[in-house]
Amino acid sequence: MITGKELMDLGYKPGKWFKDAIDFANRHQLSGERLIAYLQTVAPKTIEPHSEPVPFYQNIKADTADEISNVQSVLDTMQVLMKTPTVVGGAVMPDACPTGEVGQIPVGGVVVAKNAIHPSMHSADICCSVMMTNFGHRSPKSVLDAAHSVTHFGPGGREEFSELPRDFIEQMTANRYLKNEKSRTFATHHLGTQGDGNHFLFVGQSKRTGETMMVTHHGSRGFGANLYTQGMRMADFFRRELSPDTLERNAWIPYDTDEGKDYWEALQLVRAWTKLNHTTIHEATAQALNADVVDRFWNEHNFVFRDGDLFYHAKGATPLDDKFVPDSKDGLRLVPLNMSQPVLIVKGSTTQNNLGFAPHGAGRNMSRGRHKKMNAHKTIDQIFAEETRGLDVRFFSNHIDISELPSAYKNAERVKQQMQEFGLGEVVDEIIPYGCIMAGDWERAAPWRHKEKQQSI
Repeated sequence: MITGKELMDLGYKPGKWFKDAIDFANRHQLSGERLIAYLQTVAPKTIEPHSEPVPFYQNIKADTADEISNVQSVLDTMQVLMKTPTVVGGAVMPDACPTGEVGQIPVGGVVVAKNAIHPSMHSADICCSVMMTNFGHRSPKSVLDAAHSVTHFGPGGREEFSELPRDFIEQMTANRYLKNEKSRTFATHHLGTQGDGNHFLFVGQSKRTGETMMVTHHGSRGFGANLYTQGMRMADFFRRELSPDTLERNAWIPYDTDEGKDYWEALQLVRAWTKLNHTTIHEATAQALNADVVDRFWNEHNFVFRDGDLFYHAKGATPLDDKFVPDSKDGLRLVPLNMSQPVLIVKGSTTQNNLGFAPHGAGRNMSRGRHKKMNAHKTIDQIFAEETRGLDVRFFSNHIDISELPSAYKNAERVKQQMQEFGLGEVVDEIIPYGCIMAGDWERAAPWRHKEKQQSI
């Protein structure tokens, strides 16, 4: 009598297929070589992680104690990540910093997988991106004031920009991941909003021409986060069947399946929505100014890019190669650093070590919490005054978030130096900062805090 224990003794892992296999083997009195031959035909074929990490390019150097610790953490997590069985290549950018558990793709990481889309490698903030509009020789203050009157940071949505194009709604409705009511609600209510955290609206002037330019930075809000949740669920379904020893966070959806092709199409719709969201804010600002638009372009830095059967997962990395940006304008890309430093306008091409990517900003060497503790000996107003001198910096919530001030980020000059050293894009212009708007510490005034305060009185 064949039992599950005998199958496990033969090296097979328990699964749904055990019951049918045991019934068949006992019914046909299989044993010895006949049993082994049968089991080889019905046992699921699983894919094991690589025994050694796939090599990756390290476009990063450490000059200080904090940077040494940060870089080591990045390399440690990449060593684990690069054992994922679909992975064939990778790179780390100068702005890299770890996020999440060991094995999770770091910010500033690029991972190339074959026939596989890894939702965790684009994260919940799908298509986090930047858009620039050139308003000509308008005063920077007038542009920032106009933008402040039309944009929205913090939680929730708004109604005045909630109309979506009909063909976009039809494509959503036809997609297995986006046809749900939650996706429709997020896509309409979050249009014209920028979220929180490190998302911003920046105004400055071109170093080359003196023209005033506005840059927005945000992702796909709840619309993309909802797709991410579904993508992770689908990826884990495939992981359990195909590669149970792969880390859950690095599960993937095979592209050559219906589920994979639909997920790829869903990602393109999220990209289109995010571009529309940027455009909505930029057009509303132009209308408030009664101004003509001289130029505009955008690029994402948190997405999945395809080249044949290879999928380039960029978690905080800017695509340089036009093959990754179907709506590229003159090959130009935006790389913001911090609110006191210029937004770089760059262009470049694919090299062996950059894989077609550049950094997405200045990155962090420490967590938000640690940064706040390091500055606990100063008041928030002191820190703000020191770090924003000469700039018009505004927080939409009216509460300063010091974890978004320049000292919270890596040294911008070192990032620029390493971009040049490793061939990560050529700077063709800089947008010199005038000021910016960010969400700020909106949780200080969150509705639930008012309830807690009232209950304690």
